[in-house]
Amino acid sequence: MKQLFFLAVLIINSACFAQVTQRNILTSQFSAGQVKAALIAKESFKPYPQSAEAWQKTVPDSVIKQTIKAGEAGLKFKFEPISATIALDFVRSGDRERHSGISFAKRNTLTELILAESMEDKDRFTEAILNGVWSICEESYWGVPAHIGNTGLPDVDNPVVDLFTAETASVLALADYFIGPKFDKINPLIRKRIYTETNKRLFIPMMTKGDNYNWMSKTKAVNNWNPWIMSNWMMSNLLLEKQETRRADMLYASISGLDRYLNGLGEDGGCDEGPSYWFAAGGSVYDCLELLQQSTKLNVYNHPLIQKMAAYVYKAHIDGYYFTNFADADPVLKPDGLMLYRFGTAIADKQLESLGAWSFQQFPNTGVSGFQRMRRVQNLISISSIKGGSEYKPVKDAWVSDIQVMTARTSKGLYLATHGGHNAESHNHNDVGDFIVYANGQPMIVDAGRGNYTARTFSSKRYELWFTRSEYHNLPIINGFGQSAGREFEATSVFSTINDQQAQLKMDLAAAYPKEAGIKKWERSIQLDRTKDQIILSDAYLAQQKLTSLQQVFMTIADVDLSKPGIIVLKGNGNTQLQLDYDAMQWTASSELTSTDGMEYNSFKTKWGGKLVTRILLTAKTLKAAGNHSFKISMK
Repeated sequence: MKQLFFLAVLIINSACFAQVTQRNILTSQFSAGQVKAALIAKESFKPYPQSAEAWQKTVPDSVIKQTIKAGEAGLKFKFEPISATIALDFVRSGDRERHSGISFAKRNTLTELILAESMEDKDRFTEAILNGVWSICEESYWGVPAHIGNTGLPDVDNPVVDLFTAETASVLALADYFIGPKFDKINPLIRKRIYTETNKRLFIPMMTKGDNYNWMSKTKAVNNWNPWIMSNWMMSNLLLEKQETRRADMLYASISGLDRYLNGLGEDGGCDEGPSYWFAAGGSVYDCLELLQQSTKLNVYNHPLIQKMAAYVYKAHIDGYYFTNFADADPVLKPDGLMLYRFGTAIADKQLESLGAWSFQQFPNTGVSGFQRMRRVQNLISISSIKGGSEYKPVKDAWVSDIQVMTARTSKGLYLATHGGHNAESHNHNDVGDFIVYANGQPMIVDAGRGNYTARTFSSKRYELWFTRSEYHNLPIINGFGQSAGREFEATSVFSTINDQQAQLKMDLAAAYPKEAGIKKWERSIQLDRTKDQIILSDAYLAQQKLTSLQQVFMTIADVDLSKPGIIVLKGNGNTQLQLDYDAMQWTASSELTSTDGMEYNSFKTKWGGKLVTRILLTAKTLKAAGNHSFKISMK
């Protein structure tokens, strides 16, 4: 992709937040009749190899051996039931992990067994597959208790479709596709049960009450749940539904549902959930489009929105396995290179292709356990097509206007990412105006990321968790107040300027804070100066009256040296160091480790390679009703 250098790109925030736009790029291009006429019949739809010979012609021997070995390990696995006590963990203690540990392991193991049997074809795994299928069919609910409110136990008369109901349907669809004839030899009721349960738990609810789910909204932007579920619905429908008219109706309904996600994207295709969630969001859109093309030969790969949505993921790449991680996104990500390569090829985006090839070289993954199973199977049969990767270079800079994210780097290894936005984004943190800085590919000033998901994470108590609060982001604490949650708490007067000399984002943060903070203006400028190889953070403010307190926060995982007044030294690995200069006449510096105690915070013990997150606080010595200050950040 050609680099775009803007002499002065000025974007005003009121024009760039994503709103629902009724583009309907799929259903406006393809009618229900066209989809039905183009749809390949179920008996002729063979997207994946179904015999040992076909696998051997398609997949490297090493991958076949690896898959069979994983299946052999699965022969020792016990498909245990999920008790009512375990299902009630979520409402009793807030814990989600004991239930998901059992549920996800069953589905992952079953997938490995299915692929191992299909590749080997010696009936060694068939009985274990049968027991896995039957165990899952016997479950009262295929999803997780966190997704059915505060009941803990499911209402079996009112099936709820969530992410993992849809994922489970796809596992059983793969079992039917790959192992179906062997099931028939054992007992024809096995495949009947697969269809009956999938129909009851997924097909009927989606066709009769799908519009009632908030992730199917026509009027509000929806998040990764939509394309993630649509992709699994599409695949299980295409592989299981025998009535061709209904099969076509469900396919059309699923692409209509996918339009609702695409309608909520901004014109730049930005993902406000961050790169790690992009693989469930934008990546699942690709899964859907690929299934549509495979089953009908219809595609919309050349649509500008699809192209921009795909480009977001490489615009967010920092270095190695680090990606920008605002909101709940994880900082460390080993990207699915095979999928990225296929997506890049489909839309003729050489940068995405190159990122995919490079990622597969760096983080080769040919396993079949995990979510997005149709993607994993498609990856296996695409290994031989991937080439290149050594030429990959991260983009120099980017401005994603609809989510107000700017990224930029210098040739000497200094990297900046920052954003405006608002505090009602998907997986939101109160972080308007936050920024991160990397040096030589190492995280130095960071967004700490999310903790473990529990009952509190998506409840009214969400902003009691330290990692969601602006007081633990690289932002000011004003009169003791951090930012508030809600759509009205936003950046205003947002301007981005990117050129060969600099990359700068300006905004007013006042509206992101509650009225009690007493701010009239808080103009923040974050500038990467390429000529001086430094970052300047500047704040100019006007309050209703003299401030009672003011602190500036910097979050880091580096070793912190505060020994010299006016200088903070952040020490990374090797010789990498970052220096933060401040006015010692205006500020007092201190630091503290963030908490890792409690079930929400366990991941912070390992998230950053075992390095704990430190909060640096600069506390103002002199308080005024109006003022300005700046900080310089540079590599030592």
